[in-house]
Amino acid sequence: MKITILCENLVGKLVGAGEHGFSAFIETGGEKFLFDTGSGHSVVANSLVLNKDLRNIKKIFLSHGHFDHSGGLPEVLKLRGQVDVHIHPHVFLDRIAVHKENGEEKKRFVGIPYKKAYLESLGANFILNSGFIEVEKGIFLTGEVPRKTLFEKPDPRLFSEINGKTAPDIFLDDQSLVLDTEKGLVLVLGCAHSGMINIIDHVIRKTGKENFKAILGGTHLDFLTPEQLEESIKALKKMTIDKIGVSHCTGMRAAFRLQQEFNDRFFHGCVGSVLEVQK
Repeated sequence: MKITILCENLVGKLVGAGEHGFSAFIETGGEKFLFDTGSGHSVVANSLVLNKDLRNIKKIFLSHGHFDHSGGLPEVLKLRGQVDVHIHPHVFLDRIAVHKENGEEKKRFVGIPYKKAYLESLGANFILNSGFIEVEKGIFLTGEVPRKTLFEKPDPRLFSEINGKTAPDIFLDDQSLVLDTEKGLVLVLGCAHSGMINIIDHVIRKTGKENFKAILGGTHLDFLTPEQLEESIKALKKMTIDKIGVSHCTGMRAAFRLQQEFNDRFFHGCVGSVLEVQK
């Protein structure tokens, strides 16, 4: 099994282009899958540089409905054509980020930038799930993740609009990908809006397995409080994890702390990074 990072904020080994977004190309059991599609600027170009053929992917999985994980979907569909795209029913919610600029409150749209009908016209066959589900033999989507930790809180800058009403975004659609290998579980995170520890605990409960060969992807640790980072590290150190590879929304501050704690078990999941699990 091999996972190659196609889209990410940073570039490794002087190959490909960086962007604010995330996408991972997964090869397992002779099949190819795509988890997220980045924001749309580099997924195709990087796939060519990294020699990953998007025309042959069997399925696409979207972790949640933000532009930086779904914006590349049209470009992928133009190459691939008809393909199953697994999503949560909330993926197409209208989503807004609020931030301050020169003392003024600014709002910007951060949801999926394309209509569902347009993506379907390009070949997307959307398959909805809200629960933990096996999508291929040994490959699972987490579905909705229960929020049980006391220290993992929603990002206060992010909102969604439902029926004309704006409310803090609770990201019921945040879901991750789980691959069950002989060497342990491999967990691929999109942005971990549910909380990284909540997600891991959910996977352990659903699979009945506690050994992780690797956890990689966006952890959202940099956008929350330093206290959450330290609590998350404490929880992670109690778990059985061979490798932690962080990407995208982890941020450099959190990445450096994780590297301090996990040493050679840590790696930066930048563009071109490869995780390979041998049988």
